[in-house]
Amino acid sequence: MARLGLKSDRWIVSGMALASALMWAQPAVAQDNARVVSNPPELGAAPDKPSKLLLAQPGLAGGKERLLNLDIVYRDGEIFNPATGVWDKVHLRSYADPTDPPPPPRAPFVSPMIVAAPGETVRIALNNRLPPDASCAAGDHHINIPHCFNGTNLHSHGLWVNPSGNGDNVLLSINPGVKFQYEYNIPGDHPAGTFWYHTHRHGSTALQVSSGMAGALVIRGERPPTPQANGDLDTLLKDMKEQVMVFQQIQYYCLKDPSQPDTGPNQTYDCPSNQAGKIESYAAFGPGSWGKSGRFTSINGEVLPRIAAAQGEIQRWRMIHGGVRDTIALQFRPLKAGITRPENLTAKQMDSWVKLYCTGAPIPYQLVAADGLTMAAALDTKLATFQPGYRFDALVAFPEARDYCAIDVETPEAGSVGGDDVPQRLLAIVTAGTGVATGPDLRTYVQKALVERAQRLMPPDVRDDVIADLSNNFRLAKFVPHPDVGDKEVTGYQNLTFNIDVSTQSTMFEIGSQDYEPRPYDPNRIDRQLSLGAVEQWSLESQFVSHPFHIHVNPFQIVSILDPSGKDVSAPGAIDNAGGKLADPQYPGLKGVWKDTLMVKSLLPGTNPGVYTITVRTRYQRYIGEFVLHCHILDHEDQGMMQNVAIVLPAGEVGAPGNQLQDQGPSNGHH
Repeated sequence: MARLGLKSDRWIVSGMALASALMWAQPAVAQDNARVVSNPPELGAAPDKPSKLLLAQPGLAGGKERLLNLDIVYRDGEIFNPATGVWDKVHLRSYADPTDPPPPPRAPFVSPMIVAAPGETVRIALNNRLPPDASCAAGDHHINIPHCFNGTNLHSHGLWVNPSGNGDNVLLSINPGVKFQYEYNIPGDHPAGTFWYHTHRHGSTALQVSSGMAGALVIRGERPPTPQANGDLDTLLKDMKEQVMVFQQIQYYCLKDPSQPDTGPNQTYDCPSNQAGKIESYAAFGPGSWGKSGRFTSINGEVLPRIAAAQGEIQRWRMIHGGVRDTIALQFRPLKAGITRPENLTAKQMDSWVKLYCTGAPIPYQLVAADGLTMAAALDTKLATFQPGYRFDALVAFPEARDYCAIDVETPEAGSVGGDDVPQRLLAIVTAGTGVATGPDLRTYVQKALVERAQRLMPPDVRDDVIADLSNNFRLAKFVPHPDVGDKEVTGYQNLTFNIDVSTQSTMFEIGSQDYEPRPYDPNRIDRQLSLGAVEQWSLESQFVSHPFHIHVNPFQIVSILDPSGKDVSAPGAIDNAGGKLADPQYPGLKGVWKDTLMVKSLLPGTNPGVYTITVRTRYQRYIGEFVLHCHILDHEDQGMMQNVAIVLPAGEVGAPGNQLQDQGPSNGHH
């Protein structure tokens, strides 16, 4: 959520709104028992078809190969609308497991979860069952104008796998009626962690992801640490209750007059009962669009759901921001006794409801992994900020048997993807049943529980080391997948600058480097050629508003985050208050953390100085080939805020990658 600071016209709780909040504070029990969060269904195995070769196929019993089918279809269903208290009909593009029967109308709009392990080969047959669409007519579109809404592909976000050929290749288009098998050869030394998958066809990415085409991808590990090598955090958290949560903003709309074209002025978020909500136009995207929609973030396809817990029960929450147009700032507060989940409040009224009833002190929780990669030490926090593409693994425990509010609180405007004044909203109600007492210090409670686990689960030759680390500031050193990148290891440097050029007739979404001024995406150009085996330090900046930076294949380690005055705000306990407004908690504690997606802040236009400078380091290991980096505000990516990157052998050369993209018909372009 974004907050522009206090204004004279800021929405204030009126008597009518307050009465409405009170009236709907205790809805019918039958309603309140509905919409409970459960883990996404696991994508089922595809039937083992006979090979057309004469050689015997390897057996699947060893778990080294997974054959999966994933369909892309239009799905007709219903999504709960808290503003009206009714279920809206929707007609949206969706991933589907062809081994499952058609879902009932109110089944959650969540994609199936893919589960794999290090050393496995995962083959996913992606079957595009969407119809051809008019937005992909030959020759009628520019490369960086959204188009080809039914063309698609697949990105395994965060996986360290081959980006070329049938690997994590997003530089191709799987058109309607085409089936293509992706093959992810997950190396045996791949980190276990929380990743995700989503569509990534340039020109249609934001529209499809905003429709819900994104799902969890979890790599589970069974490698305990040894004296010589680090292990998987999974071995320490074995059998701990796990919640896999995909947060999405499904921004469907209807037409005021269905007989007229689908343009911005004809779109409405008040859907009548005889019309299905849809997402068929980029007019719905842009700064402030999510706040204006009045929609609510869903969790595993459920809107304003209930999450089950027990007092003192430590749960592992694998949380994935799979949306496009909102920043999520997650906080837990006790809900006043006797108050139940609201069912008929607008987004603005929900802000008042939260202020009235979610009034207890924030509940701390422990972040143990960022973007699927275990952190060097658990980070104690009362608020975690999720930008699009982010993942956090958290150890969560609730101290009392009662209900708690899971809230998306305000974020400073420069720290959000929208930069608009969106009221805080309720995400879910956590119901903690009767359990065990935690004591007043939740971090110590969780820390002691993990020490006990280490005594039971860790091998004798590393047990004392793991326990000593846990007892020393909750360190997780034996579970970190990547060694730090030292100063002497760096062999080169890269600069990256995001920019939006609003001086031209058509707004230009651009990225620049140390060698050239910011420019929009060109599929026929390789913007950065990097050498396999090199270790480089990158400097990231944004000249116009804030953008989440994401690069495929190789993660990066955060070295420093300097605010416009030069103060490093990435250290634990730092205060990021540049701009003089609400302090932003998203950067403190990220120094030394490994990630694949990171917000690059810039204060709002007109602020001088307003540019943050982020320094990260990365290793180009194992894989050569072409892939992309881009802004993870996906409508920015679709409009040109993306670059082609190639990792080559030293002194090697490659061709332009984007020419693999195909239209659905003849065209003089590459999309």
